[in-house]
Amino acid sequence: MRHQTTVSYIAPPDRTVALGDTGLTISTIAWGMWRFGGDDVGEARILVEAALDAGVTLLDTADIYGPDNGESFGAAETLLGRVLAEAPALRDRMVLATKGGISMGVPYDSRASYLAEAIDASLSRLGCERIDLYQIHRPDLLTHPQEVARALDDARAAGKIAAIGVSNHTPAQTAALASFLTAPLVSHQPEFSALAVTPLFDGLFDQAMERGMAVLAWSPLGGGRLADPQDARAQAVAALLDAKADEAGVDRAAAAYSWIMAHPARPIPIVGTQNASRIAKIPDAYTPRWTRAEWYAVLEASLGEKLP
Repeated sequence: MRHQTTVSYIAPPDRTVALGDTGLTISTIAWGMWRFGGDDVGEARILVEAALDAGVTLLDTADIYGPDNGESFGAAETLLGRVLAEAPALRDRMVLATKGGISMGVPYDSRASYLAEAIDASLSRLGCERIDLYQIHRPDLLTHPQEVARALDDARAAGKIAAIGVSNHTPAQTAALASFLTAPLVSHQPEFSALAVTPLFDGLFDQAMERGMAVLAWSPLGGGRLADPQDARAQAVAALLDAKADEAGVDRAAAAYSWIMAHPARPIPIVGTQNASRIAKIPDAYTPRWTRAEWYAVLEASLGEKLP
C-alpha cells in the first residue's frame, strides 16, 4: 500500500490587517510613490485608482520623493495632493503614509522644530488635514530620541498624524525612540527582499513581532536585480522564484512578493511600479503557496550557502 504524502504550505497572509491599535486597517501589500512624478494629474490619478481598485489601500510616499526623478523636494506629495484635490473621495479609500526627516544636503534632521515644519509642509502639499502614518525616514544621529518623540507626540496630539512609524532604523534605535513616545510605534520600514535579507537576522523582524509592528518592505524586487538578474546569486534566486511563479500561474514579481509575505512577521511589500496594468496584477502575489523547504531554498540561494 502506497502512502500519500500531504504537502504542507505556509499559510498565506490576510488581504487586510489592523495597523496596531490605531483603528486603521491596511492592505497587506502597499503601493509606493518613490517614482511617482510628472505633471499629468490625469495619468497620476489613473495610477492611484488602479492601486485602490486592486485592493491596495496603503499608499506610501515621502517628502524627499522628487529629487531622484529630477524634480523638486516634495514633488511626489504635491502630485498626490493635486490628485486628491481633483478627486477628494479617493482620500477616504486610502491609508496615507509619508515620511520626513531628510533635508537636502544635511542630510538628516529630526529636531523638534524641523519635524514640526516638515509635517506641516507635507500636510500642505497633500492638501490633507491628517497623515495616517508618519514615519521618520532615516535616523538622525545628532538628535536625542526624546526630542524626536516630543515632536511626534505633539503632532499626534494636534491631530496632524494618526500613527507613528520608523524607516531604516535599527532595532536599538527603534526601542530608544519608542521608550520616549506616549503611543506605540506601529511600523518598521526596512529594505527586504529575497536579495536583501538582513531583517531576518538583525533582530528587526523579531522586534516587530514582539511589539506587533507592521513591517513595510521597501525595494521588494531587490532594486530591480530580481527583474533583471545579472550575477549568479540573483540568477539562482530568480530561477527558484520562476519555478514557483510557473507553478502558480503568475509572474516572477508576484512570486517574489509572496515569498516576502510568507514570513510570520507578515512583511508588506511596497510595490513601486508606475504602470497601471502592472498595478492591477498586484493581487497575483496572494496566489503562490510556499512549503517550508521551498522558502528556505530561496533564502539559501540568496545567502550563497546552506543554513547550518
